[in-house]
Amino acid sequence: MLHTQLPSLYILEDKNKGRGVFTSEAIESGSIIELCPVIVLSANDTKIIHNTYLHDYYFIWDLEKNISAIALGYGSLYNHSENANAEFITDHESMMIKIMAKRNILANEEICLHYMSEHENTFKLWFDINSQSITRLLVQLKIQRKR
Repeated sequence: MLHTQLPSLYILEDKNKGRGVFTSEAIESGSIIELCPVIVLSANDTKIIHNTYLHDYYFIWDLEKNISAIALGYGSLYNHSENANAEFITDHESMMIKIMAKRNILANEEICLHYMSEHENTFKLWFDINSQSITRLLVQLKIQRKR
């Protein structure tokens, strides 16, 4: 049997950021936190996803082909941080996204990713990282998309 995530992971609601992934036990740097199976979306589906609620939860799977993926497990619930304590690695062969600890993570600390990979440095985040209320900004963006 393949264990896809550490048993210490849990979801907690943050009033500013929404749901996030936390750990009840310390995690050592370099540890695999989670192996997230993915659902790969076609280029056409990737275009459509920008007008849906799922826009906030997808990963770019193949930048050249404009293909994206939805991570299962807790994969699409990790919040962003400029000082991320974890990173994601796309594994096309196994059709998974691997979440790995970049540094030691303390018990009850939120596990965060930097949403932009080195290949995506020309993209901008869809929310203000300096804002104390990311959730409020996401709601505003969703309302604008509907207009």
